[in-house]
Amino acid sequence: MTASLTPPDSEEANFINEQTPLLPGSEAQQKHDAVYSRFTKAQKRTILTLICLAAVTPLFISGSFIPAIPQIARDLNTTGPVVNLAVSLSVLSNAFGSLLWSSYSSYYGRRPIYLLSLSIQCVGSFGVASAGSVPALLIWRVIQAFGCSSGMSVGMGVIGDIFKVEERGTASGIFFASNLLGPALAPFVGGVTAHYWSWRVLQYGLLLFAFGCLMLTVFLQPETSQPGARGIDKAKAKGEKPRLVFLNPFKSLALLRSPNIGLPALEGAFALIGNYSIIVPVAYTVGKTYNITNSAILGALCIPLGLGNCVGAPLSGMLSDRIIIAARKRRGGVWIPEDRLQAALFGAGVLAPCSILFAGLVLHFMHNTAGLVLVCICFFFNGVGVDFVMSPLAAYNIDILHDRSAEVIAATMSFRSLLISSSVVLILPTINTFGVFAAYGIIAVLSWIGFTFILATIKYGDKMRSWVDLGFSTAETN
Repeated sequence: MTASLTPPDSEEANFINEQTPLLPGSEAQQKHDAVYSRFTKAQKRTILTLICLAAVTPLFISGSFIPAIPQIARDLNTTGPVVNLAVSLSVLSNAFGSLLWSSYSSYYGRRPIYLLSLSIQCVGSFGVASAGSVPALLIWRVIQAFGCSSGMSVGMGVIGDIFKVEERGTASGIFFASNLLGPALAPFVGGVTAHYWSWRVLQYGLLLFAFGCLMLTVFLQPETSQPGARGIDKAKAKGEKPRLVFLNPFKSLALLRSPNIGLPALEGAFALIGNYSIIVPVAYTVGKTYNITNSAILGALCIPLGLGNCVGAPLSGMLSDRIIIAARKRRGGVWIPEDRLQAALFGAGVLAPCSILFAGLVLHFMHNTAGLVLVCICFFFNGVGVDFVMSPLAAYNIDILHDRSAEVIAATMSFRSLLISSSVVLILPTINTFGVFAAYGIIAVLSWIGFTFILATIKYGDKMRSWVDLGFSTAETN
């Protein structure tokens, strides 16, 4: 298999651009290494910690809101379905925001976008906490979601800025662990806070957290964009004066037309649907089966999923880096980006589908304490499996489109969000109609279908890149 990273104009160009490795000690290698030596290891760890903190909030905010819906409905003298509209609107706001922030971070840089988005998140959180009517709640909830939506897409862009190819998987694994920890812990934290205090207390807590992230960014986070890579730098090089530009945030969605981007994005969505199929209906699956009604305990049942995320993401990230290093060494320095996807196969083909299928089986047949323990174990391995999928996929996206790393992550994330939000609506009706085992079986089949997408990308990735020219990265530009 050859790596057709950029559709060539000639066979000679194809050989030079794609198959010639960066030789140790060469001038090209020294320039390449210098880009990633701008920050010390300590600085990189600090930056990674900051972007991980920002990445926790988007899914945590949406997840922690769900257990408090009945209390919010009583407080605002309305109904649960009306309050639930805030969840749907926030999903749309988050998807649009990630596209917008990623586009502007590629032009103005990562740091200004973090400062602006975190400031908006603070304002939105205060507005949600003090909302006295349903319209006010909906408006402020949209603003809050828009503000925090930079965490994922811009964060992965930062990882692409400062970490080499062979380090990127480990960093993205840690990053995804923090991101997916949000939805796993949010129901528990939201349930406990709403049960013992008030839903407004949680929103004020989110305000303080966002303000803390903002202050840390002000004092500790430098601009990470690579020299000359920002749109504003290119404009200055042409002699243009700095000005406010208007960018089309939906332009990055066109990246999904490439099968190298679209097929892995589908598998990522299928894997995450399994995660959400555990979290969203937990009161009607685990709670109903084992007679658990306390909202705090129901939220705690999602903790094993979060622990699985914490274990799976770093492991899969390190594994994908080692696979890349070993494969390049075996080929004499030649880089083929699809090698990284091999780290996702076990999660996509075994852990993610089998864990949720077995959980459905236990919920259907075992209505005792042993069954509850087994279900929690299944939740843990589902968390591990989903991160074994998501982390290598995200690093792969950055590898093949390094110059547009934030945009490609935003495009895939928005696509997944829209697919997941529409699928989550069908989860509970499917469980009520066909039973939890059948519903979880359908989700497992979807995961196996996504597994074939990864296999196809690994085997035919070089050919698929030639079908749609997105200006894919080469070894020299990555």
